[in-house]
Formats: sequence, structure tokens, C-alpha cells
Amino acid sequence: MTTQKPCSQACENNKEPILQILKTVFDQPMTVWEIGSGTGQHACHFAGNLPHLTWQPTDRPENLPGIDLWRDEAQLVNLLPPLSLDVVDSQWPCARVEAVFTANTLHIMSSDEVGLLFERLAMHLSAEATMCIYGPFNYAGAYTSESNARFDLWLKERDARSGIKDFEAIMALAETIGLALEADHAMPANNRLLVLRKRA
Repeated sequence: MTTQKPCSQACENNKEPILQILKTVFDQPMTVWEIGSGTGQHACHFAGNLPHLTWQPTDRPENLPGIDLWRDEAQLVNLLPPLSLDVVDSQWPCARVEAVFTANTLHIMSSDEVGLLFERLAMHLSAEATMCIYGPFNYAGAYTSESNARFDLWLKERDARSGIKDFEAIMALAETIGLALEADHAMPANNRLLVLRKRA
């Protein structure tokens, strides 16, 4: 049983730059589904600073107790209890989803799992949905920095199926479910924040 809140230094480092963009993207009242909430730090920070949103954390079952510890401490009325969600599952705990945020997840997943993520999103995204994806990407098959190249090597040594994904491959998957790129923001530490919206 988890008794100490899990903590990610990366979350502490990137939460404020991400928040500044989310303020402009998710500027209307809506429910944002966070895919892969991890420690729960992002969920608490964004829900606390964007009170007009309802924030729905999700992750695999083993990560939910840690998210609950952060949520219990934050005591935010707009931060919902975390739900169990694995992208490979055929059944998701939702009907229609109007907004999605996910950070540092795609490079941990295999290419097949990323494909399944978009297949599941096709079943659940509303007609005017918005999706924000944060993390590192390769462009034209090339790393954007030496640090990303080292990170990718570390990922593959840990799990050969994982690794930094190509921006173009993600855009191709997005296009198949009607998501178009609205913005590609440069972020600290050689990361990006992609803003995708359903085409009218």
C-alpha cells in the first residue's frame, strides 16, 4: 500500500510551462481526461490553476493509489477520483470525451499501443474534441537534440518496444481520426506540446 506520495522531478520542472499553454487551449468549462496521470502532480497543478475545468485523472491500476494521495492532499472540488484506464483495453470508463491531455506517455508505449490509443480515441472523442500531447518527438526521422538521442537509447535498453516517436507518424494517426494539428509548441528540455483539434 502506498503511504508516501510519489514524486516526479520532471513534472515539477514542466508543470508551469505546460500550464501556460493549457490556459489558452482549455479556456472554456469542460472535462479534461488525462491519459496516464502518473504520479498525479500534473492533475493537481492543472486542476488547481484552472478551476473552470473538471479534471479526470486516469492511469493503470497500480498507479491510482499514488494519484489518490496527491488528490487527497489537494482537496480540489474539480479534481475527480482517478479511474483505471489502460489504452490497450477495449472498454474505457467513459462515453464521450471533449478534451484529452497526455504527458510523457507516447515514448513509454510501443508503436502498436500508440496505434491502439488512437483507435480508442476514435470511439470516444466528441465532434469538437481537443487533444494536447506533451513529450519528445523526432522530426523527419531525426533526433532534435543529443539529450533526446541519449534518452531514446535509455528507453530502448529498458524496454525495446518503447522509444521516442516520429512526429509525422503521430500526425498520420491523428489524421485518421479527424484530428488536425493546431499548434506545435517548443517546450523546455527539448520537448514539444502538440495541440490537436477535431475538424469541423
